[in-house]
Amino acid sequence: MRKSIVTGLIFFTTALLLAGLFFFAINQGSIQVTFVELLRGLFVEPDPNVAAIYDLRFPRILVAMLGGAALAVAGALFQAVLRNPVADPSIIGISSGAALTSILVVGLFPMLYFSSPLFAIGGGLITFAIVYSLSYQGGLAPMRVVLVGIAVNAVLVGLGEGIGVLMGGAGPAGSISFSGNLSMLTWNDVRMLAYYVTPTLLAATLLSGRCNLLGLEDDTVRSLGVNVTLLRVMVSFVAVTLVSLASAVMGVIAFLGLIVPHVARLFVGSDNRILLPYCALGGAFLMLLADTAGRLIAHPFEIHAGILMAIVGGPLFIVLLRSRSNFHG
Repeated sequence: MRKSIVTGLIFFTTALLLAGLFFFAINQGSIQVTFVELLRGLFVEPDPNVAAIYDLRFPRILVAMLGGAALAVAGALFQAVLRNPVADPSIIGISSGAALTSILVVGLFPMLYFSSPLFAIGGGLITFAIVYSLSYQGGLAPMRVVLVGIAVNAVLVGLGEGIGVLMGGAGPAGSISFSGNLSMLTWNDVRMLAYYVTPTLLAATLLSGRCNLLGLEDDTVRSLGVNVTLLRVMVSFVAVTLVSLASAVMGVIAFLGLIVPHVARLFVGSDNRILLPYCALGGAFLMLLADTAGRLIAHPFEIHAGILMAIVGGPLFIVLLRSRSNFHG
């Protein structure tokens, strides 16, 4: 009982911090409003200041929250299915594969913009299959998966940046960045991301209890009457889908799927039934924090959220590698 109360307080505190950060973020810029003015302008009578905030700031804030939640949950799922505490969709190339596919589809066929998340899922799945096949040598050693993923990711990032230069950064494809730029997003992006991410997060929640079984030996799981191969495929598909959807809209955000699950386990433990919902909350908070900090650090210039996440996540990744001796081989 005491543990459930503490967990509830942790969820409530994090949600409260996210709400406070949300209001802080919408007031960062030349136009600022009070909370009362915001509510009045949204629900009572038109206000030009509130309308400007609604059109310019709300979309990037909501995309940051939805995308951050998707990446954090995906990171936790990858760590469960691969039994690898440093598995991260950006490290093993899934994010880059999805973003590259989106750039190609939108750049060549602009009329398919609103379907680009579906193509991004295909790109993410193909990348995941490539990393798996190249890493498999009588088994999947955690370090081998990471190293192969880093190599595949480097190739995909190079291709994506090169294609972006050839396309001149114009048109819808120009809004998809490998540095995680959220500055050009609109309500269309919010609707597109919400339409695809919400049911996928629900699917991840439904699988959360089964994810706990992946920490056991495969023979043990089979003795419980569970098809462990099918379970790994299902969890992997949901994880790749979440990463691909977020990357199709936000671009590549490095290390968020690594940082949030590790911090979340310190607060709520390793039970995926609790961990995954908290990762969604924590991912939304961290992504919004990175985007807001990027707007403030060098004002009036802007540092992309993906760049900040890479600066913070890189050292953490090194620390995790050095502290886990069982990664070798």
